[in-house]
Amino acid sequence: MRVYLGVTMTELAAAVAHGGFGPPPLTAHAVTPALREWLVDGDQEELEYAATEGAAHTSLQKVSADPRAPRRRVVVAADVPDAMVRPVAGQTRSTVEVQTAVRLSDVASVHVDEPAATEAVEAAVAALARASEDDTVTDELAERELLWYARQEIPDLLAEVTT
Repeated sequence: MRVYLGVTMTELAAAVAHGGFGPPPLTAHAVTPALREWLVDGDQEELEYAATEGAAHTSLQKVSADPRAPRRRVVVAADVPDAMVRPVAGQTRSTVEVQTAVRLSDVASVHVDEPAATEAVEAAVAALARASEDDTVTDELAERELLWYARQEIPDLLAEVTT
């Protein structure tokens, strides 16, 4: 099953250094039965996009909690055995718990805000800190597409961010 982990650049760098994400359980997002029911007319691509957006919000919350993390949302798409993924009640429709570590070899791709999105991410972090739902901040960030990187490009991405 494809899962989407919302992380920070700092967490991504640590995962590269340690060979993956863990220990389990890991909170992630995926195309769940609840998400399918909610987006009943959505095709697989739309469902995966919704799960990615859920992970992007998780990443934003983690960026908000870590003042040293670069101000860019990061979503890691990885494939894990279906039996290792469980929906989480009381969370968003796409929230799941992954019962296994996610190795770097399980990672299919990484989705990251472009450098120009830093101000929009910082504004969204400030809105979260105020515990407000500032629609203009949310809308501006929602309009920004995450850039796609293959697993092999992660070291170059991390080098770009730290220089």
